[in-house]
Amino acid sequence: MGQGQLQGGLLWSYLGHGAMAGGPEESSLSNPAFMEYTSHVFGDVTVVVQDCPSWDLLDSDWASVRSVLEQADILVIKYSINDKLAFQQVRNGYAPRLRPLLRHWGVPVILVAVGARLNDEGPPCTCPLCASDWSSCVPHSEGLQLSRDLGATYLELPSLNHVFVGRYFGSVLEYFMIQCLKQKAKERPEKRRGNKLNEPHPPHLEQPARLPPIRVEESSFSKDLQWLLERGGQFADVAFYSGDSGKELGWGHAAVLCAVSPYFRQLLLGPKARERPISRCACRGDGGPPSLLSTWDGGLGMEDGSRPDGHLAGRLSRLVVKDPLLCLCLWETLMFLYRGAWEWEHLQEAVGEKLKNSLAVAQLMDRIRSFLGRDKGSRDTPNARPAQLGPQSLVNLFNSPLYSDVIFMVQGNVLPAHRAVLVARCDVMAAMFSGKYAEARSRVVPIHGVSSDTFLSFLEYLYTDTCCPASVLQAMAVLVCAEMYQVKRLQHLCEVCVCAYLQSMPSRELASTGISVIRLLRRAKCHNAEQLYVWLLHFIANNYLIFSHKPDFLELSEEEREQVERLRWPSRGYLQELSEYQQRRRKLKKSRCLVM
Repeated sequence: MGQGQLQGGLLWSYLGHGAMAGGPEESSLSNPAFMEYTSHVFGDVTVVVQDCPSWDLLDSDWASVRSVLEQADILVIKYSINDKLAFQQVRNGYAPRLRPLLRHWGVPVILVAVGARLNDEGPPCTCPLCASDWSSCVPHSEGLQLSRDLGATYLELPSLNHVFVGRYFGSVLEYFMIQCLKQKAKERPEKRRGNKLNEPHPPHLEQPARLPPIRVEESSFSKDLQWLLERGGQFADVAFYSGDSGKELGWGHAAVLCAVSPYFRQLLLGPKARERPISRCACRGDGGPPSLLSTWDGGLGMEDGSRPDGHLAGRLSRLVVKDPLLCLCLWETLMFLYRGAWEWEHLQEAVGEKLKNSLAVAQLMDRIRSFLGRDKGSRDTPNARPAQLGPQSLVNLFNSPLYSDVIFMVQGNVLPAHRAVLVARCDVMAAMFSGKYAEARSRVVPIHGVSSDTFLSFLEYLYTDTCCPASVLQAMAVLVCAEMYQVKRLQHLCEVCVCAYLQSMPSRELASTGISVIRLLRRAKCHNAEQLYVWLLHFIANNYLIFSHKPDFLELSEEEREQVERLRWPSRGYLQELSEYQQRRRKLKKSRCLVM
């Protein structure tokens, strides 16, 4: 392409006489479809133009054309208004290939329509809304739609004179040039006036070390109650007998059965139950299920005497199992109830293996479902699964006199409890109530050295398997009580609560709080809370600037202080570098004049 052909181009017209055509050997982006020339704008900014005068040339080698487009800062697309066929080729052939590339690169695009629309009745019309030549010229709406598809800025230039090219096209092109130069200035490490080579750099502050995690054991609530059913016959107060043979089928605990099952609650706690020794059925009438169990009070003649195991005398309720299917699977049913009605599928599988009859299994499962109680809607769906109780099955027994057989006296407050639950959940209390101790024969047990609120929180965990202390100090008090009774999981839950409360405090509150973290550290070490002890050491080290200025910081032992100094944040090295940096900054400010 010669010099005369270049003069007809849009960018050549904008750059003027300063543009210089270059040979292919001078360009790293040389391509047969492009002609390269350079110029200068804004005084000292070099502009390199890769110009393709014909769309047909792009088809010669699209791969190399794409490599040229990838390195472009601004893309200018020009078409003639009077050549509608060429415009349709651009819109239908090249625009679909350019659209995904432009969206990926984010390059600014300028779409320029050059030429005046023809008018048969007079001179060419420059109005974009004129519709007299839509058959042969490109309408304004189609060009605007193409610009929207490409995400481009749309311009219409009636001719390539200095007015339209310099004022309209040039102002848009210069705007994108300025934006491109600003972007390049951000990406290029430039020596600014305030950042010279001898300017000191601030030291890098590392992130504080992560605090060690507190590990909590999985809940053993269901296993504890299973142990109570299997080996807690010493504290059983319910005996099951076969209605046909009178044979003893098993033992149970009225507190657990009444807490889990509304059926047993109605059966064992009916009105005037202890005044007349006659049979009582809980599920007869009112459209309920058939009678499954009945009870006679005083049936064994042991109501007023001592238990055969030699422990505190208590009422013994005798339940007669009338249903033959329930007699066969009473152990599986009781195991299901004691584990909190949590394993319905396992119960169904165990019953199926024992009965070997699907119809009998369905009937028995429906009767077991009646033990747990069900709403009216579930009666129409025989396969409906009952609500899972889990650790919440004993929540109604907590601090309740219902079937209570022991009373704790704590600071003058009366706290009722149930030996069966305490023995199953706490090994120390199992030894206390099972061995030859005074607590095994006494109904009232005094508790010393623990506050009433703390011991009530301890009992709440035994019954509900949850712990929610209201403050750091209460959590530490419950931790001490858990260590006293050797309940490890509760101890670890209290450790988690203490860590959560301390981590939630902002630095200002941590500096002004009356809670002594150093004394918490001492108590954690004294009561074998090893995880909390290690966590508090790291917590003190991560907040070294706060705790090192407190008087109780001197209470740390030499070994603890060495560990805190080793883990401290920020480190001594960083503080030394920061001090040197600040001194250099002060010297620089004194040695030069700053003009705002």
